[in-house]
Amino acid sequence: MSDSQMEQSFAEMFEASEMEMKPELRVGNRIKGKIIAVGEEMVYVDTGTKSDGVIDKHELLDKDGAFSMREGDEVELYVVSMQGSQIRLARALGGEGGMEQLQQAMEERIPVEGKIKEVCKGGFRVRVLDKIAFCPLSQVDKRPVTNPDDLVGQSMQFLITRIEERGRNIVVSRRVLLDLEQAQSLAEFLERTKVGDVLQGTVTRLAPFGAFVEVAPGLEGLVHVSELGWSRNNSPEDVVAAGDQVTVKLLKVDDQGKGHVRLELSMKQAMEDPWAQIAADVQVGAKITGRVTNLAPFGAFVEILPGIEGLVHVSEMSYLKRVHKPGDVVAVGESVPVMVKSIDLQTKRIGLSMRDAEGDPWDGLADRYKKGQVVQGILEKRETFGMFVQLEPGVVGLLPASRLERSADDIYSKAKPGETLPVAVDVVDLEKRRISLGLPDAEQNEDWKSHAVQEGPMGSLGEQLKKAMEQK
Repeated sequence: MSDSQMEQSFAEMFEASEMEMKPELRVGNRIKGKIIAVGEEMVYVDTGTKSDGVIDKHELLDKDGAFSMREGDEVELYVVSMQGSQIRLARALGGEGGMEQLQQAMEERIPVEGKIKEVCKGGFRVRVLDKIAFCPLSQVDKRPVTNPDDLVGQSMQFLITRIEERGRNIVVSRRVLLDLEQAQSLAEFLERTKVGDVLQGTVTRLAPFGAFVEVAPGLEGLVHVSELGWSRNNSPEDVVAAGDQVTVKLLKVDDQGKGHVRLELSMKQAMEDPWAQIAADVQVGAKITGRVTNLAPFGAFVEILPGIEGLVHVSEMSYLKRVHKPGDVVAVGESVPVMVKSIDLQTKRIGLSMRDAEGDPWDGLADRYKKGQVVQGILEKRETFGMFVQLEPGVVGLLPASRLERSADDIYSKAKPGETLPVAVDVVDLEKRRISLGLPDAEQNEDWKSHAVQEGPMGSLGEQLKKAMEQK
């Protein structure tokens, strides 16, 4: 054998072995290949066989009508024809076509480009390959269509499912195509992903119970409302919107059968636990504005940072009045000022106070009220043992009944709740938060006006008392 014959033999053997290693393609096959060259009108793609595929450049334009692909980019396309060594590729069959092309598209399960022309009984009329086909309403999407008129005029890809009466009755389905794409996307997703992985996704839609996030082409998972974040009582609209890019953690893959799975996702568990930074963010004694998240018989829960809640006990709600029900003071969703009273990192509990954030009216009380000082107060209520008189908001003293019995002044016996009365400060007990009151004596009554104006919070009533004393 000559050298030239030997070289030819080796070339033939190499070509044959190469052909054996590369699979054959058929019309209708879906391939994934890399772009190897970009021409003025055509794009050439490695099909994984000896022959490269070719596709019209305009089919690869993006939604803005621009060609943004480069050599090395990977694309998924369908084999639509094979003539000799040329392999024609497309995203879907389009344009005009005869019965032979329609039949081929159905048999080979090649997508066809279709434009929804109008709504009809039970579905839509769709123009495909220059013919009118019918798409049932249930087959135009995987989710129920609430407003069919919104789809009129849109171009989509369909699969031909039935051809009858020589093309006069053509039925197409977009849902079958979406199911096929989802099945392939799911298979690829499960190969490279496991429970516990953190993924990037896009919010596709919202529901009262959570947000759906697309984590792979055509593959959605649900982030339940309880997993949207560390904060409680959030609605999905408060956290995300359709189109947002989010980070999620894969919690569960639930096989529903027939190739369908349900993915459970969490945005909360993809974030850092806010309690990990609590020591740096919040200190005891700090005054913060928080949001009321929940009410209980014993108090109100207030969120002071995202995911960080503390309890305002009912006894810490007000210095100005006795609170029996938290709902009488605050409501869920309301913003309130609070002071941090305690932090327990082990039990993840924070004690809060609304009344300390507003200020204790008893602070500096001994400097404001001296023994014998005559002030005006407001009668709160009358009891058998005496009268409770408010000196200022949050400060109430007791005028004992034994002292009232020694008074001949009708102003005390006839006073009603809400009316003002002159009283004299007797004993201020800061430790027990009690004030004992008495009646002004004769000398104090004569000088009542000067005392009331200088030291009483409402001195104008002293003038009225003086006039009443003068008339008597």
